[in-house]
Amino acid sequence: MRKVLFLFIVLLAAQVARAQVKIQRLLTENLPNPTSIDAAAPRFSWQLTPGTGRNVMQTAYEIKVTDDAKRIVWAPGKANSDQSTFITYKGTPLTSGKKYTWQVKVWDNKGKASDWATATFQMGLLTESDWKAQWIGPGTEEAGRPSPMFRKGFATGKKIKSATAYITAHGIYEAHINGQRVGTDYLTPGYTSYNKRIQYQAYDVTNLLKSGANAVGASLGSGWYRGIYGIGTRKEIYGKDIALLMQINITYADGSTEVIGTDNTWKTSTGEVRYAEIYMGSTIDARMEQKGWATAGFDDAKWTAVSVQNYPKNVLIATANETVKKKEGFKALKILATPKGEKVIDFGQNLVGWVKFKVSGKAGDKIVISHAEVMDKAGNFYTDNLRDAKCINTFILKGGAQETFEPKFTWQGFRFIRIEGYPGDIKLEDFEAIAIYSDMPVTGTFATSNPMINQLQHNIEWGQRGNFIDIPTDCPQRDERLGWTGDAQVFSRTATYNMNVHTFFDKWMKDLALDQYKDGSVPHVIPDAFDNGKPSGGGGSAGWSDAATIIPWNMYLAYGDKDILAAQYPSMKAWVECMKGRSRNNLWNTGSHFGDWLFFTRNDDNDGTAAITSKYLIAQCFYAYSTQILVNTAKVLGNTQDVATYTKLLAEVKQAFNNEYVTANGLISSDTQTAYTLALQFDMLPENLRPQAAKRLADNVRRYGNHLTTGFLGTPYLANALSRFGYADVAFKLLLQDSYPSWLYPIKMGATTIWERWNGIHPDGTLEVPSMNSYNHYAYGAIGDWMYRTVAGIDTKADQVGYKGITIKPTIGGNFTKVDANYETPYGKVTSSWKVEGGNFVLDVVIPPNTTATVYVPTKGAGAVTEGGKPVTKSGEQVEGYTAVNVGSGNYHFSTSM
Repeated sequence: MRKVLFLFIVLLAAQVARAQVKIQRLLTENLPNPTSIDAAAPRFSWQLTPGTGRNVMQTAYEIKVTDDAKRIVWAPGKANSDQSTFITYKGTPLTSGKKYTWQVKVWDNKGKASDWATATFQMGLLTESDWKAQWIGPGTEEAGRPSPMFRKGFATGKKIKSATAYITAHGIYEAHINGQRVGTDYLTPGYTSYNKRIQYQAYDVTNLLKSGANAVGASLGSGWYRGIYGIGTRKEIYGKDIALLMQINITYADGSTEVIGTDNTWKTSTGEVRYAEIYMGSTIDARMEQKGWATAGFDDAKWTAVSVQNYPKNVLIATANETVKKKEGFKALKILATPKGEKVIDFGQNLVGWVKFKVSGKAGDKIVISHAEVMDKAGNFYTDNLRDAKCINTFILKGGAQETFEPKFTWQGFRFIRIEGYPGDIKLEDFEAIAIYSDMPVTGTFATSNPMINQLQHNIEWGQRGNFIDIPTDCPQRDERLGWTGDAQVFSRTATYNMNVHTFFDKWMKDLALDQYKDGSVPHVIPDAFDNGKPSGGGGSAGWSDAATIIPWNMYLAYGDKDILAAQYPSMKAWVECMKGRSRNNLWNTGSHFGDWLFFTRNDDNDGTAAITSKYLIAQCFYAYSTQILVNTAKVLGNTQDVATYTKLLAEVKQAFNNEYVTANGLISSDTQTAYTLALQFDMLPENLRPQAAKRLADNVRRYGNHLTTGFLGTPYLANALSRFGYADVAFKLLLQDSYPSWLYPIKMGATTIWERWNGIHPDGTLEVPSMNSYNHYAYGAIGDWMYRTVAGIDTKADQVGYKGITIKPTIGGNFTKVDANYETPYGKVTSSWKVEGGNFVLDVVIPPNTTATVYVPTKGAGAVTEGGKPVTKSGEQVEGYTAVNVGSGNYHFSTSM
């Protein structure tokens, strides 16, 4: 009897434990346990763990924040609220460099309370006076600009409680303490508008220090700051110098503190990194390595004094976004013998990063590794499309034992490498390609029954990974790699599905606002590497400058963060006012614009359907769209005066569009896919003209044999416009088209990333002109937004953004028999998984705790819908071919006959 009673108690306890609400994914300012926060009032977020049944909602929470002495600095008590994102700290002012612990406990609508969950955050250096270190540089620089190294030996005589290293540079750095690399970040401090703000990183280095003798060191590369960068061989955009600023704040067990910072007691020299440039690659001469240079026992008698510089510190900011890290590794797949007799390795994936390899040889042996994305038609190594970028890494052996090499302070975009000077036989197992990108959490997966579409999703993801290197670049391989605003804005919503880009874009948008010109126009690239604060007529292109409004709004939709709208609102408003100022009678038909960049047109077209869209027509559409976003933002922020002002302007802008570009019968003067797409997507037309415009769009697609003809600005919205107005079947035909131009054509030609041009490789295997032909762009990958939002049907409700309110509304088509999509929202994972089998449609849905959703099940006629085997048709509402069912959190299994 006692055994039975004991077993009953154990089972009951287990059931109670399962039923108890739990908390996960605690974030401070969107980051887990950050080490440098410079927000005076940081914000806290968390998720409720799924698995506690259906319809789970948070009804209350309680937060406590304590300092490192366990003193409470904020404890507002229990709050009756379902808010679990962006809870703003309102306690005692937080102190520079101090570490804090925060706890949260929640209650749910089933009477359950969670245990306390715990996370930490550390404040950054909040004032200029917190920086005790001085900027230092090399006393003199050697010819060829080898990477300078800096070091200092020091002693600690007491037990260390904690130590934090704060580091930044003019250039990019790698730091070491006692011979160990500090952190796992690369290309730090990252790319910002350096003349206005420079990031620093903070690292917990407690375990790297020891009692007694220590040494700290850092090496620098020119990077974005002063290196060759921009288009061509421009250099020294932000300055000619290279400099280091570093300090280690040590707290001893007895409570005393000490700062070890860069100053005139440091020494400098050079070592094995003889050359390093982003575009050109690096040269490593292992014979010149100074082994142990960052250890305490190193003899630095031959090193020289550093120069102390008075560079500003009031531009320093804590790193708010995820840093660049090493990610996936790719094995070498095959060795190719080219017609020219070159030795080439294929890694099978176009990626961004570098190659690490092992080699044995004699002292002085020189190995040259070149990088390419594709092979030409004849099978030879192809680098013409790199333009002025060399993308060559050179390695000189020390000799003796086997050596391992990888480049420094550079990166390449490539699938293939050419190897010259390698001693002995090349072995595949000795080579590895390492991908790098900003360490954003992966949030989405999308897969279908069609392998080509799955490869398209793969290519979209790898286009994003390779181009999200601290900023959203246009390409990762040639002499560009710039933060083109147009590319970023068209892809920004798709980017939110693939990865959590909240902090990534928040950081970049702040640089956009800082670099915005006085008249409100926005530079073509951010940071402004072209003019660097000295506008010479650049910027202000429709669809490019609109990044100022579109990206903040997309981030708000995806993450529900009002602060990004509030921070960017002056910039958003300035851009709309700029367009207004450049317009005449609310018609914007002035200035230089890129238009529908890289659109398709047929040279032999004689039937009046050329795909050239008026740049001014496009400009007017984006003028209206940005104005609409400004109105929406003003409503969110409670700015009623601006709502009225810009609502009136919006009506006038649309009327000017119709007066100028639309006939009485609804024909748009540029009779193109892009013209109709933008007019429909941005609601430019009166409602009575929209159905015929949608038909004209669908007919245009059919005239081109179900091919698209759109460029950078039309493509992102094409499938959305077709679906919205009843032509989803046409959108699916476009998606599945595999002849040029189409999304699947590059895949047929072997693409593993998204191309810049629809015809990067021609059907006969020849390559498009090299002047502008990247094989790793992401703009055309914007179709991913439609795949997630329409095909899988995952979206946020307009009145409950950030997926607090969720819509699941899948679209059947394309002969897909199965679609699986998962998306990690701020509240947890959403799943929409549907399949068609045996005349039935089955939809499996997962809704995270603390949210609600409306699930739209495709219904033909009066077909009954069941959930978990029970009918739901009576409780569901019939909406345009769907049965709409309101649900709470949990797992659901819907089914209906087709």
